[in-house]
Amino acid sequence: MILKKDTHNFIQEYKGLGAFGLDRETDEETIMFYLQKFSEDSFLKTLLPRLSDQELEEIYLFVNNKIKQHFSEDEYHDIFLKDR
Repeated sequence: MILKKDTHNFIQEYKGLGAFGLDRETDEETIMFYLQKFSEDSFLKTLLPRLSDQELEEIYLFVNNKIKQHFSEDEYHDIFLKDR
């Protein structure tokens, strides 16, 4: 049996507003909703070929920068990569 390391459980159960700017909790839920929808294989397979090389780099650098700003090296491996 293969255990999946990655999950998108939030999106399956989310019943919130999906609106940004109301309050911090709703903002966080909305970002989680958007990012989980954004990371769906079928969505990315459609989007990625349409992006320029510069747009791909911008997304990579933005995500990488946020990870470096807010995670220790151990957290990066344990929480993001799940390689330990």
